[in-house]
Amino acid sequence: MNRAPALLHAAARGELPAWARADEPRRRHMAGVAALLNEWASALALPDPDRERWRAAAWLHDSLRTAPRGELLPLVPPEFRDLPARVLHGPAAAARLRADGVVDEPLLLAIAHHTLGHPDFDVLGQALYAADFLEPGRTFDPLLRATMRARMPAAMGDIVPEIVRLRLIHLLRSGRRIRPETLAFWNALAKRDHG
Repeated sequence: MNRAPALLHAAARGELPAWARADEPRRRHMAGVAALLNEWASALALPDPDRERWRAAAWLHDSLRTAPRGELLPLVPPEFRDLPARVLHGPAAAARLRADGVVDEPLLLAIAHHTLGHPDFDVLGQALYAADFLEPGRTFDPLLRATMRARMPAAMGDIVPEIVRLRLIHLLRSGRRIRPETLAFWNALAKRDHG
């Protein structure tokens, strides 16, 4: 029996799968992301099934965030095994969802790459990427985040590239490696802006 539809319906209501590993602060963050995505989906006049899908993605994106790296590694394909735990949870959650029968590839891509970005993101992928960064509980630069949130979703085409730029600057300043999909995401967004 395919449990995927029930799993996604439950997630849209904030009910996580039994395999989820998210503590109370993480659940508050996921609730904040879900509220943003629901608000943005409403503002975009998306139909109810799409709004539910966006809320499900929000609740599931960090569903394995507090799992130890050792538990996540066996779940992910080899290309993700060099990721630190703070990023590995996205691909691991997408893999668990796929194993549970979820076949919504844009949703799975959004969850897998919500911290990295991806050039193949659809509007849900970009919205989840933005909401994860802009969630009101984030404490870094609250004024900037509030200003960006106020412009969403109408200015998503401007806000998402700005978030990618800020994340790239942070990675460069901290001396961290930049993943190919992150660079490809930036390049895809820059190409739209500059032809």
